Amino acid sequence: MADKISFDLVSPEQLLLSDAADMVTIPGSDGDMGVMAGHAPLITTLRPGIIKVAGATGGEDSYFVAGGFAEVNAEKITVLAEEAVPVKGLDIEARLTLANEAVTAARSDADKAKAQEIVDALAALRSVH
Repeated sequence: MADKISFDLVSPEQLLLSDAADMVTIPGSDGDMGVMAGHAPLITTLRPGIIKVAGATGGEDSYFVAGGFAEVNAEKITVLAEEAVPVKGLDIEARLTLANEAVTAARSDADKAKAQEIVDALAALRSVH
């Protein structure tokens, strides 16, 4: 049996998940990355996307994150998310409407780009669900 990696997913409101997993896939700023026990230490920013947790106590879980940071070492991965929502409870259409409104209302190019990243991630999620 493969070693498990400890995983904590924290949003500003609460600790969403604290469990051991076989692998956690995160949407890193340079692309998706799978993290397993024994991974080299790193810190990365997250882009809007899906975190997949495989082999946790509750089976496989998925969370939509709007961005944040991940800290990885050989034994643990900690994600500090700007916003995190379980995919199972996510109203994708309502979130897409809000995200599109945020693109329209953005006052700076940086805000518009960030809002558009969220729209793109939600649209991709909608296409698979």
